[in-house]
Amino acid sequence: MDALFDAINVRDLLSTSDLRDPTAPLSAPDLRLLITRLESHSLQIKSKVKSYILAHHSDFSSLFSLCNDAVSRTDQINQCLLDLLALVSDSPIDGEIREIVEELSGKMKEAREKREILDLVRIIVGISERLGGIKEGVKNGRLRLAAVDIRDLKKVLRIGDEEEREPVVYGLLRKEWLDCFEEIQEMLVKFVENAVQFEPDSSIVRVKYRLSVDGIAGVVDLHSVLDSMEVDVDGEIIYSRIIQVINFVCKCICFENPSWIRCFGRLTWPRISELVISNFLSKAVPEDASKLAGFQKIIKDTYEFETALKEMAFISASDSTDQKLSNFAENVELHFASRKKIEILAKARNLLLQCDFTIPQEYTRKGHPMKYYSGTAVNYYEHVVDLLFLSERCLVSKAATQLMDLVHQTLKDICLSSPRVALEFYHAARDAILLYEAVVPVKLEKQLDGVNQVAVLMHNDCFYLSQEILGLAFEYRSDFPISIKEHAVFVDLAPRFQVMAEEILQRQIQLVISNLKEAIDGADGFQNTHQVQQFESAKFSIDQVVFILEKVHIIWEPLLLPSTYKKSLCMVLESVFSRVTKDILLLDDMAAEETLQLQRLIHLMLESISSLMESLSTVIQKERPEEYHTSLVDDLIPSLRKIRKVAELLDMPLKSITTAWESGELISIGFTMLEVKDFIKAIFTDSPLRKECLWRIENVGL
Repeated sequence: MDALFDAINVRDLLSTSDLRDPTAPLSAPDLRLLITRLESHSLQIKSKVKSYILAHHSDFSSLFSLCNDAVSRTDQINQCLLDLLALVSDSPIDGEIREIVEELSGKMKEAREKREILDLVRIIVGISERLGGIKEGVKNGRLRLAAVDIRDLKKVLRIGDEEEREPVVYGLLRKEWLDCFEEIQEMLVKFVENAVQFEPDSSIVRVKYRLSVDGIAGVVDLHSVLDSMEVDVDGEIIYSRIIQVINFVCKCICFENPSWIRCFGRLTWPRISELVISNFLSKAVPEDASKLAGFQKIIKDTYEFETALKEMAFISASDSTDQKLSNFAENVELHFASRKKIEILAKARNLLLQCDFTIPQEYTRKGHPMKYYSGTAVNYYEHVVDLLFLSERCLVSKAATQLMDLVHQTLKDICLSSPRVALEFYHAARDAILLYEAVVPVKLEKQLDGVNQVAVLMHNDCFYLSQEILGLAFEYRSDFPISIKEHAVFVDLAPRFQVMAEEILQRQIQLVISNLKEAIDGADGFQNTHQVQQFESAKFSIDQVVFILEKVHIIWEPLLLPSTYKKSLCMVLESVFSRVTKDILLLDDMAAEETLQLQRLIHLMLESISSLMESLSTVIQKERPEEYHTSLVDDLIPSLRKIRKVAELLDMPLKSITTAWESGELISIGFTMLEVKDFIKAIFTDSPLRKECLWRIENVGL
């Protein structure tokens, strides 16, 4: 059957042999002969078609049967669709579906609310059972465990931090907690009374180690009682009890005599303050910033306690050395902040020093640029970040993301801290950021001297940090303590990292350009390429140029932002094309064979970097999809048009070159009059025509 579809050459059907002229008219006999032979040829085709159909009768039958079945099934599907449409139009099924969906949503909401209520009931029951366990623990002599539970439940029930509109059950649980607390307090008082006894007649104080009181099963040792008293330690209660004791002494023993009270204070206050610091204040120092708010209450209670003692004349109102507790509390806060600042900076330094500034291979696989946008790779969060002020993502080192996590956590702690602690944390956040500038360039000094992924990754880090820094104040300033809002400034750090990022990038670009220049220098100005040895030397230089460019392509494309990749690559390509073009145009004498070899070298270079040019075009097309055109690449690399034109000029006639200059084409590409004249003199021998063309070039537009 293939023969039936071949083109028929009408002239093959004619008998005349002299048909070389396609415009020669046909005679009447030729036309009659042509008609006869066409009819004969048509009969032959009909005969072949008939014999083919007969030979494949079974195949055609099965094909027609299959088509018939398909038509039948189509009719059945059509009927089913009609029935379905009729069913939908006859009954309001959409309304029923909507009602079912609404009912289902209501049931799900109800189930969710019941589940939340059930969870709340479980929590309430759990608290109630713990309170019951505390009572049982007291009866069984497990005083320390009971004290620990009562302390923990104080935080859970937010004792002292009640809200006006709360469920009644919260109030009931708090009342039960207070009952347990008072019961433990009373029990501990009984144990102490039982443990220490004074005999007035003999003036002897007796202390029992093994204790028992009514209502407690078994015997309890004094150490357990004292431990339990320590676990229920509360600043407000301690200060209140001390004031009660001192107030009793002042009234009943010193008879409110100011000089006696002051003397009593000088004798006892050093020891009292030492015990309060060692047994309460030092143990109440928080471990993290989230608990500093609780420590603020202790500072307030301590200040009020010492104020009360001053009013009683127990301690001096003018001597600051007597304010031992408040001084310690305030200094503890400051020491805590200083210690945390040291810890933050040590952590920042360690993560910067320990990071190897490498990234998983899947992010840099050749032929798959920008794959990290999908976010499906392992450790995605550690390397791919969103830029705050650009709608792009960026590949960075693990050190950069971990450093900013540390900074963000520190700034969150500022929002929960007192002004003094917040100020220390603010300086810690700034210093942690600046550690990158101080540590990483020294650590990566050798890598920065070469073209590699590490240097590009460091550029990305600096750019990412500059973006993050600009957003820090906006993100946290509103929650900072008032005194910190006036001092918290981060925007001054951003330009430092922007400059560092640009310096690293420019250093990479200059290294690449320097390597390319060295490779092109090996071509010896592309002279005498018609000689085999010189041609091979020039070709080797071109191969080196292509190798360097391909290496840059592999390293830069997956890592750099598309806009940065475009800008940097264009600078590199411009340096290559302009240098090669300049060297060729400086040749003062070129043989005919030499021009062909130079043209061959240019074509070889452009073909070898086609994948690189394609990647550049892809970036531009994504940036400007609506107005994309191949000329946009030429606009970004002016010397690209020029080197292509040089390749054309190398085998172009003299008059055509002159016409190209007169038309303004060569000027628009970037050729100067001197370059065109020297190029003509190098290729074409001296002749009247050359003189005429040179004269025309010099006098164009005059």
